[in-house]
Amino acid sequence: MAAPDNWLLLAGGGLSTTNLQGWITDNVVPLILLGIAVILLWIGGKGDNAGVARRSVGLIIGLVALGIAVSGNGPEIGSFLASLLTG
Repeated sequence: MAAPDNWLLLAGGGLSTTNLQGWITDNVVPLILLGIAVILLWIGGKGDNAGVARRSVGLIIGLVALGIAVSGNGPEIGSFLASLLTG
């Protein structure tokens, strides 16, 4: 077992979530998108085209929010949107 001083060095040192964030971006997000696409195709195959369109709009809004969160450009995008309203 490591001494308490070693744990403090590890905790204060270069611990980050960069690798975990990269893994989620590279693996989990595409799997979720694939699952959503399969569900939308299944719903569309039953003839509920209006339901697919309604869910697709919600999906696009969710993907925009996910893109903003993952890219880290939230403040710049917020400033741009505010400038559209304020001129």
